[in-house]
Amino acid sequence: MERIIIEVSRYLIIIFMAVYTIQCFAVFRFSNEYDRKGIYLRQNFFMVMVHFCGFLSLYAQKGDIKFFRAYLIQQIGILAILMAYKFIYPLANSLIVNNMCMLITIGLLILTRISYDRAMRQFYIVIGSVAATMIVPFIISRIKFFVKFKWVYVAVGISSLAAVLLFSSVINGSKLSINIASYTFQPSEYVKIIFVFATASILAYSHSLKDVLISAAVALAHVLILVASKDLGSAIIFFMVYFAMLYVATKNILYYLIGFMSAGAGAYIGYRLFSHVRVRVKAFLDPMGTITDAGYQIAQSLFAIGTGGWLGMGIGQGAPSTIPVVAADFVFAAICEELGVVFGMCLILLCLSCFVMFMNIAMKFEDPFFKLVAVGLGVAYIFQVFLTIGGVIKFIPLTGVTLPFVSYGGTSVAVTCCVFALIQGLYISKGRDNRRGEGSAPTPADFATEKLDIIDLEKYEKQNDTVK
Repeated sequence: MERIIIEVSRYLIIIFMAVYTIQCFAVFRFSNEYDRKGIYLRQNFFMVMVHFCGFLSLYAQKGDIKFFRAYLIQQIGILAILMAYKFIYPLANSLIVNNMCMLITIGLLILTRISYDRAMRQFYIVIGSVAATMIVPFIISRIKFFVKFKWVYVAVGISSLAAVLLFSSVINGSKLSINIASYTFQPSEYVKIIFVFATASILAYSHSLKDVLISAAVALAHVLILVASKDLGSAIIFFMVYFAMLYVATKNILYYLIGFMSAGAGAYIGYRLFSHVRVRVKAFLDPMGTITDAGYQIAQSLFAIGTGGWLGMGIGQGAPSTIPVVAADFVFAAICEELGVVFGMCLILLCLSCFVMFMNIAMKFEDPFFKLVAVGLGVAYIFQVFLTIGGVIKFIPLTGVTLPFVSYGGTSVAVTCCVFALIQGLYISKGRDNRRGEGSAPTPADFATEKLDIIDLEKYEKQNDTVK
């Protein structure tokens, strides 16, 4: 019976995930949230079923009541997040909310399989982070003068990274975090958001050579401090975010070409300066030849992905513990081993759909500041996904960054919650601006697009009758 449950759950999880992913892109067929409601409801169902089937398989194998208890707690928490957004921001972008909850679901499922205690700790961090950032969309949608604080952003960002450089301990060759009491914080995660606001503030309303040079100096200061801390993964993200925002602001392809040449030069300099970079490149080039040393992590990751094949071994049937740092850096390998490469591809597409929606929202803004903020946050998110998964599958050398919402890590989860909340706030803000600009009676689409204020259908009908 146990084997039957494992096998049936394995296939059902893949089917539910595949259908959910298809729905992620089906939403773009419609221009407003009102017409997408059916898709979102189906996504909610598939999300619940992925979580249920995964925990059913775990419980069938372990027979421990704590897994049943964990399932209930996690499912109630995830549904509470969905309901909270629906109640507080009833007509916000549901794809962003659904994808956030689906990524959290996948992360909690695989983390529970790897380590029950870590999974529950991650769950409480998720709930706390979502609760803390629930106010962010309201603030972003109501306050319009964030552009005025560019030097505050610059000062806070650089000083935070400098504090890590000066006071942090070296872990695995890098200075990444600061310990306060029993808590560990990774400031570079928070500074990514601050850096986006700083760059947007500088480039939003002036693209003169002076402003470009100022923004380049600010970006260079951030990147150099990260390089000095040997946090090269974050340095790459900051670098790519800056040049993406610079191109969107100026539309000058020359700056992009300069960026690519600078990236190549920086990569070579980093390779020559830092021994742990050379070790990672060596492992990337020949993981099997260095399997007893530098290539052990990536070799075990490739073994896990290959063992899982297209359809996976089934949740709880793999051996993720053989991969060092599997809960954080290599969680994607554990997912592919137990849930399959098809599931892993769907996960990548799910993240891509988030990015497409972020860019969709960004391109609707006429205000250059908010457009640049949305672009910067979107690029930071998708490039972090690329670095994480690319390193795990040996597409690029390892960088040590986490997979947002899925990997274990409190700071990463909290910052990603904030990023999604910021994008949601921009979405709501744009909807309100559109309604005010039109100066007309609301339409059914207004109920489903970018607004915080609740206008019920009865009020719409009365106003529409008045107009007629």
